Amino acid sequence: MSSITQFFRNVSSEIRKVSWPKKKELTGYTMTVLTTVVFLAIFFAVVDLGISSIVRWVLAL
Repeated sequence: MSSITQFFRNVSSEIRKVSWPKKKELTGYTMTVLTTVVFLAIFFAVVDLGISSIVRWVLAL
């Protein structure tokens, strides 16, 4: 039981050492992630449409 208590004390100690981002940094990181997700979603949608078109064309032959 003492090892579990010690574990949570260590976790609490480490959490206090964390350098949390400021609001401006967090906003920038969030915008970067959202932009990347949207870009990748559009990219993979275009690739999927291209592959689907090729498959339909091959099957129509």
